[in-house]
Amino acid sequence: MIHIYTGNGKGKTTAALGLAVRAAGACKRVYIGQFIKGKPYSELRCLKKIGSIKVEQFGRGCFIKKEPSRFDIELAQKGLSRAAEMIKSMKFDVIILDEILCALDVRLLCLPEVLAFMRRVPARVELVFTGRNAPKAIIRAADLVSEIREIKHYYRKGIKARKGIEF
Repeated sequence: MIHIYTGNGKGKTTAALGLAVRAAGACKRVYIGQFIKGKPYSELRCLKKIGSIKVEQFGRGCFIKKEPSRFDIELAQKGLSRAAEMIKSMKFDVIILDEILCALDVRLLCLPEVLAFMRRVPARVELVFTGRNAPKAIIRAADLVSEIREIKHYYRKGIKARKGIEF
Protein backbone atom coordinates (compact mmCIF):
# COMPACT_ATOMS: atom_id res chain seq x y z
CA MET A 1 0.00 0.00 0.00
CA ILE A 2 1.14 3.53 -0.74
CA HIS A 3 0.29 6.26 1.78
CA ILE A 4 0.57 10.00 1.12
CA TYR A 5 0.49 12.59 3.91
CA THR A 6 0.37 16.01 2.27
CA GLY A 7 -1.04 19.50 2.72
CA ASN A 8 0.05 22.81 4.20
CA GLY A 9 -0.75 21.90 7.81
CA LYS A 10 1.51 20.80 10.64
CA GLY A 11 1.70 17.07 11.34
CA LYS A 12 2.65 15.17 8.19
CA THR A 13 5.97 13.90 9.51
CA THR A 14 4.43 13.33 12.93
CA ALA A 15 1.75 11.11 11.37
CA ALA A 16 4.37 9.11 9.49
CA LEU A 17 6.50 8.70 12.62
CA GLY A 18 3.43 7.56 14.54
CA LEU A 19 2.91 4.88 11.91
CA ALA A 20 6.59 3.90 12.24
CA VAL A 21 6.22 3.45 16.01
CA ARG A 22 2.99 1.47 15.56
CA ALA A 23 4.66 -0.80 12.98
CA ALA A 24 7.69 -1.31 15.24
CA GLY A 25 5.32 -2.22 18.07
CA ALA A 26 3.92 -4.94 15.79
CA CYS A 27 7.47 -6.32 15.22
CA LYS A 28 7.77 -4.78 11.76
CA ARG A 29 11.03 -3.28 10.49
CA VAL A 30 10.90 0.35 9.39
CA TYR A 31 13.22 2.43 7.22
CA ILE A 32 12.87 6.22 7.29
CA GLY A 33 14.69 8.31 4.70
CA GLN A 34 14.41 12.04 5.37
CA PHE A 35 14.81 14.30 2.36
CA ILE A 36 16.01 17.92 2.72
CA LYS A 37 16.36 17.43 6.50
CA GLY A 38 19.84 17.12 7.93
CA LYS A 39 19.62 18.34 11.51
CA PRO A 40 19.39 16.26 14.70
CA TYR A 41 15.63 16.68 15.26
CA SER A 42 14.34 15.62 18.68
CA GLU A 43 12.34 12.66 17.33
CA LEU A 44 15.53 11.09 16.00
CA ARG A 45 16.87 10.62 19.52
CA CYS A 46 13.80 8.59 20.42
CA LEU A 47 13.71 6.61 17.17
CA LYS A 48 17.36 5.55 17.61
CA LYS A 49 16.27 3.68 20.74
CA ILE A 50 13.92 1.48 18.71
CA GLY A 51 16.06 -1.23 17.16
CA SER A 52 13.63 -2.05 14.36
CA ILE A 53 13.61 1.53 13.01
CA LYS A 54 16.47 2.81 10.85
CA VAL A 55 16.67 6.52 9.99
CA GLU A 56 18.92 8.24 7.46
CA GLN A 57 18.94 11.89 6.39
CA PHE A 58 19.60 13.22 2.91
CA GLY A 59 19.76 16.97 3.31
CA ARG A 60 21.97 19.80 4.48
CA GLY A 61 19.56 20.83 7.18
CA CYS A 62 18.61 24.20 5.75
CA PHE A 63 15.37 25.25 4.12
CA ILE A 64 15.78 25.62 0.35
CA LYS A 65 14.45 29.08 -0.51
CA LYS A 66 16.22 29.65 -3.84
CA GLU A 67 17.31 27.36 -6.62
CA PRO A 68 18.60 24.12 -5.12
CA SER A 69 22.34 23.60 -5.32
CA ARG A 70 23.94 20.69 -7.16
CA PHE A 71 24.77 19.27 -3.72
CA ASP A 72 21.10 19.39 -2.66
CA ILE A 73 20.16 17.49 -5.82
CA GLU A 74 22.90 14.90 -5.25
CA LEU A 75 21.72 14.32 -1.67
CA ALA A 76 18.13 13.77 -2.82
CA GLN A 77 19.27 11.39 -5.58
CA LYS A 78 21.31 9.50 -3.00
CA GLY A 79 18.21 9.30 -0.78
CA LEU A 80 16.06 7.81 -3.53
CA SER A 81 18.81 5.34 -4.47
CA ARG A 82 19.23 4.36 -0.82
CA ALA A 83 15.48 3.80 -0.47
CA ALA A 84 15.61 1.52 -3.53
CA GLU A 85 18.45 -0.42 -1.86
CA MET A 86 16.41 -0.78 1.32
CA ILE A 87 13.49 -2.17 -0.68
CA LYS A 88 15.75 -4.62 -2.55
CA SER A 89 17.25 -5.78 0.76
CA MET A 90 13.85 -7.20 1.76
CA LYS A 91 14.68 -6.21 5.37
CA PHE A 92 11.94 -3.62 5.81
CA ASP A 93 8.16 -3.85 6.00
CA VAL A 94 7.57 -0.09 6.03
CA ILE A 95 9.51 2.51 4.02
CA ILE A 96 8.86 6.15 4.93
CA LEU A 97 10.26 8.85 2.66
CA ASP A 98 9.79 11.98 4.72
CA GLU A 99 9.60 15.26 2.76
CA ILE A 100 10.07 13.50 -0.58
CA LEU A 101 7.12 15.50 -1.88
CA CYS A 102 8.93 18.73 -0.94
CA ALA A 103 12.03 17.39 -2.70
CA LEU A 104 9.87 16.96 -5.80
CA ASP A 105 8.35 20.42 -5.37
CA VAL A 106 11.74 22.19 -5.30
CA ARG A 107 13.01 20.02 -8.18
CA LEU A 108 15.57 17.95 -6.29
CA LEU A 109 13.93 14.89 -7.85
CA CYS A 110 11.86 14.52 -11.00
CA LEU A 111 8.36 13.12 -11.07
CA PRO A 112 8.95 10.30 -13.59
CA GLU A 113 11.76 8.80 -11.48
CA VAL A 114 9.65 8.92 -8.30
CA LEU A 115 6.66 7.34 -10.07
CA ALA A 116 8.96 4.61 -11.42
CA PHE A 117 10.25 4.04 -7.88
CA MET A 118 6.67 3.71 -6.61
CA ARG A 119 5.88 1.08 -9.25
CA ARG A 120 8.85 -1.04 -8.14
CA VAL A 121 7.76 -1.30 -4.51
CA PRO A 122 6.53 -4.84 -3.74
CA ALA A 123 2.96 -5.20 -2.47
CA ARG A 124 4.21 -6.52 0.92
CA VAL A 125 5.87 -3.14 1.68
CA GLU A 126 3.98 -0.15 3.05
CA LEU A 127 5.38 2.95 1.36
CA VAL A 128 4.76 6.36 2.93
CA PHE A 129 5.50 9.75 1.35
CA THR A 130 5.21 13.02 3.27
CA GLY A 131 5.44 16.66 2.25
CA ARG A 132 3.55 19.56 0.79
CA ASN A 133 2.24 19.88 -2.75
CA ALA A 134 1.78 16.24 -3.72
CA PRO A 135 1.57 16.10 -7.52
CA LYS A 136 -1.69 14.75 -8.96
CA ALA A 137 0.15 11.78 -10.51
CA ILE A 138 1.49 10.77 -7.08
CA ILE A 139 -2.00 11.09 -5.58
CA ARG A 140 -3.46 8.91 -8.37
CA ALA A 141 -0.79 6.23 -7.79
CA ALA A 142 -1.41 6.10 -4.02
CA ASP A 143 -3.78 3.87 -2.08
CA LEU A 144 -4.31 6.31 0.81
CA VAL A 145 -4.03 10.10 0.73
CA SER A 146 -4.46 12.28 3.80
CA GLU A 147 -4.38 16.04 3.45
CA ILE A 148 -3.37 17.95 6.55
CA ARG A 149 -4.74 21.45 6.13
CA GLU A 150 -3.74 24.48 8.15
CA ILE A 151 -6.71 26.29 9.58
CA LYS A 152 -4.83 28.31 12.17
CA HIS A 153 -1.17 28.33 13.21
CA TYR A 154 0.62 30.21 15.96
CA TYR A 155 3.51 30.98 13.57
CA ARG A 156 1.21 33.68 12.18
CA LYS A 157 1.43 35.39 15.58
CA GLY A 158 5.22 35.34 15.38
CA ILE A 159 5.74 32.35 17.68
CA LYS A 160 8.92 30.58 16.63
CA ALA A 161 9.49 26.81 16.30
CA ARG A 162 9.87 25.14 19.70
CA LYS A 163 12.15 22.24 20.58
CA GLY A 164 10.17 19.08 21.22
CA ILE A 165 7.10 20.45 19.43
CA GLU A 166 8.25 21.49 15.94
CA PHE A 167 11.75 20.01 15.96
